Amino acid sequence: MTKSIKGILIYTAIVLVASIVYFAYAYTTYPPTPERETFLSEIGEGFGEVGLWALLFIYARSVLKLVMGKGAFAKRILPDYSPPATASIFHQLLGFLNRTHVYVGIATVAIILMHIVLMGVPMKILFFPAVLALVVWQGLFGMFLTWRYSPRELKKFSYLVHAQFFTGIMIGIFAYFGHLLIDD
Repeated sequence: MTKSIKGILIYTAIVLVASIVYFAYAYTTYPPTPERETFLSEIGEGFGEVGLWALLFIYARSVLKLVMGKGAFAKRILPDYSPPATASIFHQLLGFLNRTHVYVGIATVAIILMHIVLMGVPMKILFFPAVLALVVWQGLFGMFLTWRYSPRELKKFSYLVHAQFFTGIMIGIFAYFGHLLIDD
């Protein structure tokens, strides 16, 4: 296993352990959040499920790029990797994911924000403001990457902070434990 993959796994483990500790604290400190069964919360649940699938679609592109050894990040993690000759279906899939990434990303940010608004998520549980900030962070820097009027330095910085797994790992872990607290 290469050094970079170990780094991602160690980072994931640290975020997971810290989230478990905070989950235990929040579970024992805050009163249970009553489940609201309203028309808007039902729509919000639908938005949440669509948002989950959209996030999986977006991060499938990153995983596929890693598997195929594409991109600067993949070359750092897998420096000696060469894709198999029969990867044409994966090339076609990656091309589709690359063409739709921006549009799915914009839709995903909007869907997740609608989910948060319609569900009335309790912001006293720190998982939720963190997920909200990370989703806005990803969307904002993704926008700077595609906006034609972004200065070159801003585009460079945006690529560094947008095109990495760390934010996605935190979004996934924080959202999971946050939902455990309110879906009890």
